[in-house]
Amino acid sequence: MKIEFREAGVTFEGRTALHPLTLTLTGHRVGIIGLNGSGKTTFARLINGLTKPGTGTVIVNGRDTVKELAAVNADAGYVFQSPQNQIILPILQDDIELGLKARGVAKADIAARAESTLARLGITHLARRRAHELSGGELQLAALAAVLAPRPSLVILDEPTNQLDLRNRRRVAETIDALQEDVIAISHDLATLASFERVLLFHEGRLIGDGPAGTVIEQYEAMNR
Repeated sequence: MKIEFREAGVTFEGRTALHPLTLTLTGHRVGIIGLNGSGKTTFARLINGLTKPGTGTVIVNGRDTVKELAAVNADAGYVFQSPQNQIILPILQDDIELGLKARGVAKADIAARAESTLARLGITHLARRRAHELSGGELQLAALAAVLAPRPSLVILDEPTNQLDLRNRRRVAETIDALQEDVIAISHDLATLASFERVLLFHEGRLIGDGPAGTVIEQYEAMNR
């Protein structure tokens, strides 16, 4: 991936959520940490165009997130902090197939694509399950499957292990580690990000740490002792 922030900033109703930032992201795994309200989610949402920059521009793999929004959305999937809000239809496979249809995948290929994505994540047994019947870990994997099925090159995960028990947290973390796609993950679960190549630390809308996971996580922990 190559993501460029060029003096990109965001203000909501007079409050600066993210101060203008110039930054380039490359590599395979990037983590984002910081206190609640520090600008983490605003930063991540700028990457796939869910939030538009109030100042500056954001370029994702050569595409402007405002001028080429559809192409950016196709290339950068986003799994929300509350995955149940991402699943529209009651049955998981139907929901995945709906997303593929919306992306213009050929009708003859839709079912096979959905099935192969479920198999890839080891959740084929959930295909005909109803979303409200799924556990927290199953919901997280279901939402990830829906995002992966259209084959983006980048996946953005907002608190992927939030409110999961230890077993499901490990399962989701192992699934993330195995992804071939580039990953950007926001997380308070520092152990999940410990193996990432690079971690960004935000505080009060500013980037204050950027480097190897161990170094930046240690900086964050020192701030909050």
